[in-house]
Amino acid sequence: MQAKEQGFIRCHDCGALSETHHKLSHCPRCDSLLHARHPHSLQRATALLISSFLLYIPANIFPVMIVNQFGTGEPNTIAGGIVELFDSDMIPIGLLVLVASILVPSSKLIGMSVLILCAHFRWQINACRWTKIYRAIAFVGRWSMLDIFMISILVDLVNFSGIQIIAGSAATAFAAVVILTMLAAENFDPRLLWDNQQNL
Repeated sequence: MQAKEQGFIRCHDCGALSETHHKLSHCPRCDSLLHARHPHSLQRATALLISSFLLYIPANIFPVMIVNQFGTGEPNTIAGGIVELFDSDMIPIGLLVLVASILVPSSKLIGMSVLILCAHFRWQINACRWTKIYRAIAFVGRWSMLDIFMISILVDLVNFSGIQIIAGSAATAFAAVVILTMLAAENFDPRLLWDNQQNL
């Protein structure tokens, strides 16, 4: 039996377990408003995730970086940049960009989609396993900005030489995807996964 079924609510701010018989009450320790589940958690996470999916398309289609060397150069998409790094025998950097720019964001988008679908349709799943997956998504999310940080560093370090690096329009879209997926994970309440289970 869950704590909320026994009349207990855990405070989101201080973590205190309080007994309540009302839908909304205040924490006796920190006086913050108590909720059995984060209000509108599923709706906010879904809206943020849909926005991430929409921005993920221009993030991969448009150039993320333009390299001009002595006045000539061509724009590179994320995939094009990875291929160019592999062709230039920079395999470790290419693998780093591949993981940070392709594998991690796409895994987060897919993982959050499954979590939201499980909570919305009340699928019978292994809630313990999917809670661990949610924690992994929330933890790994911050490392998706590695590609944007690398472009920022390259812009500052290389521009003093004959090479000029300009961040493309996809860099903004990609940064927005990372931020929105982090916010989606932050707004999703994993306890919704446990509410769906009939036999705990």
